[in-house]
Amino acid sequence: MQGSGSNDTIFAPASGHGRAAICVVRLSGGRSRAVLEVLAGGVPAPRRLALRTLRDEAGEALDQALVTWLPGPGSFTGEDQAELHIHGGLATRAAVLRVLAALPGCRPAQPGEFTRRAFLNGRMDLSRVEGLADLIDAETEAQRRQAYRQLEGRLGIAVERWRETLLNGLALFEAALDFADEGDVPETLEAEALAAMADVASQIEAALDQTGGERLREGFSVVLAGPPNAGKSTLLNALARRDVAIVSPVAGTTRDAIEVHCDVHGLPIVFVDTAGLRDSDDAVERAGVERARARAADADLVLWLVPPEGTPEPKPAGRRVLTVGTKADLAAPRGEVDLAIAAATGAGLDGLLETLAAEASLRFGQGDAVITRERHRTALRRAGDSLGRALALARTGGPSELVAEDLRLAVRAVGEVTGRVDVDDVLDRLFGSFCIGK
Repeated sequence: MQGSGSNDTIFAPASGHGRAAICVVRLSGGRSRAVLEVLAGGVPAPRRLALRTLRDEAGEALDQALVTWLPGPGSFTGEDQAELHIHGGLATRAAVLRVLAALPGCRPAQPGEFTRRAFLNGRMDLSRVEGLADLIDAETEAQRRQAYRQLEGRLGIAVERWRETLLNGLALFEAALDFADEGDVPETLEAEALAAMADVASQIEAALDQTGGERLREGFSVVLAGPPNAGKSTLLNALARRDVAIVSPVAGTTRDAIEVHCDVHGLPIVFVDTAGLRDSDDAVERAGVERARARAADADLVLWLVPPEGTPEPKPAGRRVLTVGTKADLAAPRGEVDLAIAAATGAGLDGLLETLAAEASLRFGQGDAVITRERHRTALRRAGDSLGRALALARTGGPSELVAEDLRLAVRAVGEVTGRVDVDDVLDRLFGSFCIGK
């Protein structure tokens, strides 16, 4: 990243683009105080909003603004920070940003650079950074709640507790290996370490068993499948409450998958309209049909739409399939169906949405998953595997050196979740706890 060194003072608008009542411009870096002295004619009391006239270096007034001074390290980034609450007109924003860019040592921030500095300065761990990103991207109430729990440190606190326990266990093993002849090293060190390892391994396994966190972030995938003219595109438009798919009586109109993200009773559901499943001589339509079958196989739920007319078609392979009779306003459903709807009139849609929300809730669990990203799962799975090997070796009387090495791998894998990977921690604990070298 350009200019990641701490000598740069970065700035950027923290509010949305376009015309607005207020625009917040944030600064972070060693020259934040100097910038306030130049633009605002002085520095207000820390963490207090003060009304100031902003001026350029020639003394020309730019705007009246509320200014705040946030000295480090008690700021979001851990550095000296400032905020300018200016009027939100485009010309005012451009003028202030232009003046800031011309000041020595100042430059526009790169995407995510404020949060990056917060991480590098120890104000946030990686799991909280990801929680902040998820909170910004949250589209539903359930996603917001999960992201906020991550931002508060739900995963980070658990991982740090595991990491602390494993580091203590590793320090015990290192002491037992290298300093067994020291009188102040208890003989029960390995037993204590093994008990701690087994406890952490069981907690990690329990966290890995919860799979709803990642799905809640990504959304519950519902594929609309069925023969041509079954009403898939009409249903998608009704669910989205806008025209997102072309509706036509001509078979084969939909050739590729169309995704729509919806908020259903506070839960994120991704509806996917697919090509009608049928044999075709058209190469493009055949490709669409193959993609439709693949999406159905990967979906959390398939809605198999059955129109009242035509020849029955076999259901596609899917994790779970609900049969939905369509066009119920025109004729009774054909055969046995789980639900009957008329997307054109809205009949049955409320019941369908309630069913989908119930299905999604089962997939998401209670929303209390610790793991919310595949990165977390991959790292913790490696940690669990390393702990499993270490425990198996120790219980069969294997070499302590190999047990310690697997434990080191587990510590490193756990530390990857929060971004804390430092072998010096082991040395600090080893010499600090056992007074080695006295």
